[in-house]
Order: sequence, then structure tokens, then C-alpha cells
Amino acid sequence: MEIDRKFINVIVLGLAFMLIFTAFQTMGNIQQTVIKSITQEDPTFKADGFISLAIIYAVLSISNWISPSIISVIGPKWSMLVGGFFYSLYIASFFLQQSWALYTCSALLGFGAALIWTGQGNYLTLNSNGTNISRNSGVFWAVFQCSFLFGNLFVFFLFQGREQIDQQTRTILYSVLLVVGTLGLLLVLVLPAMKDSDAARNSNSKSGDGPMATRGTQLAQGPLDAFLRSIKLFFTKDMGLLSVAFFYIGIEYSFLSGVYSPSIGFTLEFEDSKRLVGLSGIFIGVGEIAGGALFGILGSKTVRYGRDPIILTGFLTQAVGFFLIFLNIPDNAPFGDTTDTAFITSSSFLAILSSFLVAFGDACFNTQVYSILGGIYPNDSAPAFALFKFVSSMASAASFFYSPYIGIHPQLIIIGILLFAGTICFWLVEWRSVYKRAHLIETSNPDSAVDKEFD
Repeated sequence: MEIDRKFINVIVLGLAFMLIFTAFQTMGNIQQTVIKSITQEDPTFKADGFISLAIIYAVLSISNWISPSIISVIGPKWSMLVGGFFYSLYIASFFLQQSWALYTCSALLGFGAALIWTGQGNYLTLNSNGTNISRNSGVFWAVFQCSFLFGNLFVFFLFQGREQIDQQTRTILYSVLLVVGTLGLLLVLVLPAMKDSDAARNSNSKSGDGPMATRGTQLAQGPLDAFLRSIKLFFTKDMGLLSVAFFYIGIEYSFLSGVYSPSIGFTLEFEDSKRLVGLSGIFIGVGEIAGGALFGILGSKTVRYGRDPIILTGFLTQAVGFFLIFLNIPDNAPFGDTTDTAFITSSSFLAILSSFLVAFGDACFNTQVYSILGGIYPNDSAPAFALFKFVSSMASAASFFYSPYIGIHPQLIIIGILLFAGTICFWLVEWRSVYKRAHLIETSNPDSAVDKEFD
């Protein structure tokens, strides 16, 4: 009964994030397109969508160093609630159509994002153990990524046949997204509060991730301890290797969610290109949901057979997707409307297929990152997930800062190099984990099962 209750917590958590990020991810996906329309009506509006997103991820990156300390004081539930409020505030800022309001709320959102995501990783871990962390990660990811599907389906119909996103259309858009995000906050509010001592109880039952899942008793005791453990954890060998994968995820996801879909909308070779922005977002959601659902179902086998086959699947699907984008989208598409041709005749089908493939691969990487962090660092889940978000957010901020200045083809070359490096580094950590687990089985000495979270 207890396990069922905790699984229900995971599902409710996923639903809450689905609603909150239906608002935010939909806005992020179309933000540059909307801002261009506002600028055409009001030339005094000088904001830039890429700069807004860069501010969000830069502040998020820095804030991740203090989010574990805050969570140690108020707990993951209230951290997620405070963080979620700033997401709603960010959506509301678009009503003002003022650059200062957008950039200020972007900075506040960056701080809130650190709280909500570190709290989410901590809360997911507290509701999981070594045998179900992969399943729970996959289920959360599949439910959460429905945000891409529903939000962009709404945009697909709302923007139908519109070359210019007028004031009335934008008002409808902001209002609906704000209501949806607020409903997500209400779901977070109904989640039961949990504390780090629940991790110890999880450790006493069904810990199945080998030496990495053995739950010790050393838990963060306060804000300063949480901060110091974050610093210590950052300089371990495994975290150093994983940081390469984290950096890739940040670059890749910012490209997928903030650069690629607007580039489709700016490619005038496509028929009804603005409408395709919403359709691209829908298939990003389909890819994310498919990946999360598949690896949620196979979660019980992930620990047994290793995470590397799933990472290989993600590598291959993303490599194909990025190559198709390279051929199908003109280099200057991120900068605004263009009639330039790509290497091939731009195909709407290939554009949408690429959205699906890259998103499916993104789900492969993210579900396995959640799984490996929850397995290796059960007693330090808040610092571990904070470091994941620190590195990935730093990468996303860098991506959004350079996106307005370099074409889509150089961006894809950078992504391709990081995809290869990130995959190799993740495999190295996974193989180390498998080796330690096999070594423990050989020794069959329970006393040797010490939690080797720090090398």
C-alpha cells in the first residue's frame, strides 16, 4: 500500500509539472515568433526571445548552488510551489509588453526554476527506491512531457492561417496558459510533504541498484551542510564525467525548445510556416512522451541490463534527427523570416520527423540521467539534481546567448560534437556502476556495501 501511495505521488507530480510546463514550454516554443509580431506592431518593444531565455538559464545555473540549502529548510514540496509561482508570473509579464518586465520576470523565473527542478528531483527520489527509480523516472517524464502535446496543439489551431500574431490572439494565448499554469500549482499544493528521512526508509526495502543504491545515514542536516555537500559532490569523478552529458543535454534541449521550432516558422519555403511551429511542438511532445512511456514500462529491466543501450538509442535517433535538420533548414533561419533554400528542398514532413526523433532521443537521455542520479546519490538527491540543472542550465544559457549570432548549421556542428562526448562519458559512469555492483556480488559481504557516493 505504501509503494502504491508513493507511485500515486509520482503520477500527481508528473501531472502538476505537465500543467505548469504546458504554460511555460508552449510559451518558450513560440516566444520568438510572438515577440517578432509584437515588435511589428510596436517598434519600441525591443525585447528578444533568445535573450529572455538566456537570462532564465543563466540565473537558473547560478541559483542551483543555493537551491539545495533552501530545500533543506522548507522541503521539496514548498520549494516546487514557490518555483512554480514564478513560472506563472513570467507568463503574466507578457500582458504588459514591456522589455523591462519580460527580462525581470525572466530572472525571477531562473531562480524559481532552480527551486522547482531541484525539488522535483528530490521529491521523485524520496518516492522511489533502487528497483523502481527507473520506472518512476520514465512515468514522470512521459506524463510531464504531455505539456508539449497539449500546449502546442492549442497553438496549432490558434495560429492557423495567421502570418501575424495579433493582439487579440496573443491575449487569448497568455490567458489560457496562465490559467493552466495556475492549475498545476494547485496540484503541487495537494502533494503530501516529504522529508529526507524517507530516503532511509526506502533504503531498507528493495534497494536494487547495487552499491550505488545502498542507503547510508549521512543526510544533509542544514543549509550550510547542503551547500558544502554540493561543492564536494561536484568534484567527484562520476559527477565530472556526467557533467559532460549534462552540458550536452542543456545545449540540445535549448536548441530543440527555443531555436528549432522558431526556425521552422521563419523558413518561408514551408507552406503555412507559422502553423508548423505548433505542429513541431506537438511532435516534440509525442517524441518525449513515447520515450518516457517506453522506458517507464521497461524501467524494471533498466537496472538489470544497464542504462547504456537506452543511451545508445538516444544517440542514434538524435544523430539522424540533427542530420535531417542540417539538410532541411536554411542556415539563417534562426534570425527571422527567410526565403533562402536549404541543402535540399525544405520538407514539412522531414521538419516534423526531426522534431520527433530529437525529442525521443532527449527522453532517452533525461530518463536515464534521472535514473542514475537517483541510484547513485539517494542520500544527496537534492545536491545531485541541483548540479545536473546547474551544468545543463549553464549550457542552455550559453546556447541562447550565441543563437542570435550564428546560423543553425554551426549550432548543429557544436551539438554533434557534444552528443558524441556526452554519450561516451555517460557510458563510462554506467560501466563503473556495473563493475562496482558485480564486485559486491562476488564478495557477497554485506559489510562491504558502503555507499561510495564520493570517490
